[in-house]
Amino acid sequence: MVAIRAKSRPLAVFSFILILMSGCGGALNGEQKPDRREAEAEKPKEPYTMKIYAAGVAETEFDDRFRQVLKQKFPHITVEYFPGVKGATLPNLVAEGNIPDLIRTDVPTLRTAYLDLSLGYDLNDFVKKYKYDLSRFTSVFIDEIVDAGRTGALYGLPVPPYFPQALYYNKDLFDKFGVPYPKKTGITWDEVYDLAKKLTRVEGGAVYRGFSSHPGNTLRDNQFSLPILDPSADQLAEPEKWKVLFNNLLRFYEIPNNTIESTATLDGSAFAKGNVAMMTNQHSVYLKLPPELNWDLAAYPTLEGAPKLMPQRGPAYWSISNTSTHKEDAFEMIMVMLADEVQMADSRKGITTTLNSPVIKSALGKESPVYSTKNMDAVNVYPPIPYTKKRKAGLTDVPGLTLQNLQSQTFVDVAMGKMDVNTALRQLDEKLKAELAKEKSK
Repeated sequence: MVAIRAKSRPLAVFSFILILMSGCGGALNGEQKPDRREAEAEKPKEPYTMKIYAAGVAETEFDDRFRQVLKQKFPHITVEYFPGVKGATLPNLVAEGNIPDLIRTDVPTLRTAYLDLSLGYDLNDFVKKYKYDLSRFTSVFIDEIVDAGRTGALYGLPVPPYFPQALYYNKDLFDKFGVPYPKKTGITWDEVYDLAKKLTRVEGGAVYRGFSSHPGNTLRDNQFSLPILDPSADQLAEPEKWKVLFNNLLRFYEIPNNTIESTATLDGSAFAKGNVAMMTNQHSVYLKLPPELNWDLAAYPTLEGAPKLMPQRGPAYWSISNTSTHKEDAFEMIMVMLADEVQMADSRKGITTTLNSPVIKSALGKESPVYSTKNMDAVNVYPPIPYTKKRKAGLTDVPGLTLQNLQSQTFVDVAMGKMDVNTALRQLDEKLKAELAKEKSK
């Protein structure tokens, strides 16, 4: 009996091995079938083209900031870039059926250049799926895009830069006339006005202006966060506050020899000529000042009765087209382009971050040949001011650019002496109502 048990043992062991091989998906010739999920993960992804549209952003800028990092993270995706040139604007592409997957939107044109084209897509589901932390961003930027959409949807995530206001000053003119530079922080509009009077003069046949601005930006990005069109009624919002804002800026152009240019854009570019001592304007990498101009920055002047916050124009946003067949990849691309390391690289170049990171903010301009010698802390002295209130859902609205242009030209007309402030604001109110009537008739 002992001999029989000894012979049976190898057979039993062999049977056990066969059972194990069967349970593990064993194969002939010693091969083992790989786990199906592992095989899918190891399988190369199918290559395809992702179309990205960003009107007004040159392809060289996109390449410098984003293309390489996207190529590293998504080697199977080829990016086709559209900068919105003539003949290839977003409406052109939509009409051709060549709709981009990713679109750079902004608040003033969110309706006319995105939602009205039936491209709107809510990112909230992807935010939940990826547990994406929206608190990374300066909260006013997230709040504004949600409010602007008027549906509660999140139509985009904020991409740098945004455009904080600051006080620019020409150091050479201050030195020439023996006037101390503006205080770096805490200067008031009244103090700027006093400096402007001292620095406006005619010498040797040359006119030196104490102050200029881009009135459209200065009034739009105002310190009351005051909208042009009332959020709840078909009229100019709070005319008495607009009167304060108009009068505050108007007094500078009433200084003899500090005459405003014929358009807001021309007055905004006057500082670059070298004969203007101070300018309020946005900090923007797109604002090109001559290299020979010896300028610096101070914090934006505070206004009596207004919060001590920094006026700003919000950023653009990365949005996804609802027609895209690559929405999830598009969202992953957005996350990569808005990552901390990408925004830190942007900040070092002088591009303001949309994140609330003090470390990234403090790096602003540190590696820029232009901004590394400037007081870039000036744009971070005060927190960004809340965005202007948007129209309530259900009320007819007017495109943001239309509102801005009406307001800007109205002020220029006042500053040129064509009408007084009260008349100008009354006419602006009438123009707004006319625009609303146009929109309602569509």
